[in-house]
Amino acid sequence: MSDLEIRPVRTEELKAVGELTLAAYSADRTLVDGVGYATELLDAAKRAEEAELLVAVDGDGTLVGTVTIARPGTPFAELSREGELEFRMLGVVPAATGRGIGEALTRAVIARARELGADRVVLCSLVTMTRAHRLYERLGFVRLPERDWEPHPDVTLIAYRLELT
Repeated sequence: MSDLEIRPVRTEELKAVGELTLAAYSADRTLVDGVGYATELLDAAKRAEEAELLVAVDGDGTLVGTVTIARPGTPFAELSREGELEFRMLGVVPAATGRGIGEALTRAVIARARELGADRVVLCSLVTMTRAHRLYERLGFVRLPERDWEPHPDVTLIAYRLELT
């Protein structure tokens, strides 16, 4: 995608990035009601402060995607350990799905992990997010079932890893 730029979020984009993330999760019907996750998805400012927040911007300057990168031991890290880089809250504007934006954002995370000298990239995903799982598997991620977990009743997250070494 030559017309796509992946870069750190800008302060003036934070509100729009929060709305984009919520819209992406809502459109995929992956938003779990009743657990406060919508509020967390909307709070891009907090993600930018406590993690790395990347955006995908198309050729005309429109925000079309985002991903949050968390180092182990930081507030947004859920399952990463020493030597791993974790990503979360990958979202693409519903009207832009199918254009390779999710893949471009995932590849940017992998590149960032290599820059930081990480041994692997990890993530967790709702068990129902099968389209995302196909993307991760196509990029070489494999299941990490020993780190699957349930943050809330009836919410199962499955883990994946990509070895970089």
